[in-house]
Amino acid sequence: MFRNIIFDLGGVLLDLDFDTPLKEFQRLNRNEPFEDLREFIHHPLFTGFETGALQPEEFRERLRQLLKNPEIEDETLDHAWCSMLARVPATKVAILQELASRFRLYLYSNTNEIHIVRFKRDFAIEHGMEWETLFETAFYSHEIRDRKPNISGYRKVLELAGLNASETLFVDDLEVNIRAASEAGLKVLHYIPGQDLAKVIRQFDGIGM
Repeated sequence: MFRNIIFDLGGVLLDLDFDTPLKEFQRLNRNEPFEDLREFIHHPLFTGFETGALQPEEFRERLRQLLKNPEIEDETLDHAWCSMLARVPATKVAILQELASRFRLYLYSNTNEIHIVRFKRDFAIEHGMEWETLFETAFYSHEIRDRKPNISGYRKVLELAGLNASETLFVDDLEVNIRAASEAGLKVLHYIPGQDLAKVIRQFDGIGM
């Protein structure tokens, strides 16, 4: 049995759109073309931004260099970069609110300052509430300066939250993150985007809704 649930953000709670930013960056790109946004964002530049090694201004400047387009304005870059963030459906907000009555809820997300500022603003506009009120604590990779699937990241989150790994369920949509969380001692639930989150959680051993 467990008492705590740590959720991933993108792909689990937040719907993601990879087609729109791919088109946006292809339009801005003067470098070699790329076909897959997931491959593009695995460039060390993005990892550095996610772990807080780069500030937004430096990230934008290096992104201009990567795209070989020094004339792109900050607002244009931010729009393209944030266009992958779709929305959190109201049904998932309701699931979190229901779970919060019986479990301690946390968030652990690989993200960055530009994304999270835009996401929290848009969430508040759509749902009329602050995103982080749904959790006891939200842990963002750029703030804790570590990221999934590093084992050290999971251990840092557990330590900062004062949680026992054996009493904590971790929910993520990426198998590599699930494997690493399991190695860190967490109970794990591999969520597939598009599944009924409430149904998946309901069927998981130890949870009833």
